[in-house]
Amino acid sequence: MHMRDEQKGLLFLIVIILIIVVSCIIVGLSLRTDTVGESLENDQVIRVLYVMEDAPGNALMTEMVVYYPVSRKAAIVNIPANIGAIYSSLGRVDGISAIYKEKGIDVYKSEIENLLGTTIPFYTVVTLRDFVKLSDMMGGMRVFIPEPVDAVSDDGERWLLPSGAVTLDGDKVSVYLRYHLADENNSDVYERYQNVMIAFFTQLSDYKSVILGKKNFKSYSSLLSTNLNKKDFYRLMTLLSGMDTEYIIKQTVTGSARNVDGKIFVFPLNGGEFIKQAVAQSTNMLISTGSTMTSRIYVLDIQNGTNIQGLAHNTAVLFQNASYDILSSSNADRNDYEKTVIIDHIGNKEIAKMVGDFIHCTNIQEEEVKPDEAGTDTDAAAAANVDFTVILGKDFDGRYVRPTTK
Repeated sequence: MHMRDEQKGLLFLIVIILIIVVSCIIVGLSLRTDTVGESLENDQVIRVLYVMEDAPGNALMTEMVVYYPVSRKAAIVNIPANIGAIYSSLGRVDGISAIYKEKGIDVYKSEIENLLGTTIPFYTVVTLRDFVKLSDMMGGMRVFIPEPVDAVSDDGERWLLPSGAVTLDGDKVSVYLRYHLADENNSDVYERYQNVMIAFFTQLSDYKSVILGKKNFKSYSSLLSTNLNKKDFYRLMTLLSGMDTEYIIKQTVTGSARNVDGKIFVFPLNGGEFIKQAVAQSTNMLISTGSTMTSRIYVLDIQNGTNIQGLAHNTAVLFQNASYDILSSSNADRNDYEKTVIIDHIGNKEIAKMVGDFIHCTNIQEEEVKPDEAGTDTDAAAAANVDFTVILGKDFDGRYVRPTTK
């Protein structure tokens, strides 16, 4: 039976269309592979969102990890479940964890990108149950517990944890992540979340020859869900295994608590601009490998030179979230400072400028403190432990130094 000319023409057209469709798919996949490959190159900053579920659709812990393989340094940003906003994906005011529950990981990741002001190409999701298994397979998670824990949950579960630097097995890791004592605040809980993340990367680094062994990796990776294919996920984990876990910047999205329809939400400071700046600055610190600014975390003493109550404390929180250590926040020797001043005790103009840039302060004075001058004097000894003193003046509006008007 011979085909008519019309049938031959139609068949030929279908073949052409199929060829075009297949070609487009191949090109699209190759472009995606190239994009992933470029993002995982050693000279690129890697950003991964880690979500741990304690129940289906419920995010117990959410952390963004920023890692720069060249310096081997990283930052971990905790996103509390009750960070509130009018989320476009929900069309209402709610905590950010509601997005994960109702819209899933992709929309959740997108909203966190908006919150932090950065792109997050990759994500990894793990259930608490699977993380317990993963912890046991990795030889436990080593954390520091300042005081022993012996308490009972509302539903009768006994919480028991030893004190000190201990290696917790999977079940104890679960307790460590879930317990909440009456005298604890949320920051204590968030610190535990980040301690577990650091412990995870420490184990990955210490036992990478085993975990990343071709025959073993499948067993570990099967407990984790990701948007990467197997090859790229292995490559990502290989890069992360080089992390220097002794140098990890820890940050948490902070803000003011408000009651909305009987629920307590935390609304980010300055409309969310602060955390965006803090994440950007931390990332810059990771990248600046050619400078002394990444050699350690710098210590600040914040002093209130005005009569505005709580100014030093609130400013200390700002600098803490920008990855500085705060020795103290207190009142200055007087409360009539007209101009904010930064006193450089270590003679490092580059870092002093970076501290100043964060609050738009250009009034920097150098005053090196010599160790042999410290003696036994309390003030001198304290100054020897401080890299920079920030004295807040009347030109400081709570976030920035206002330019002087002539």
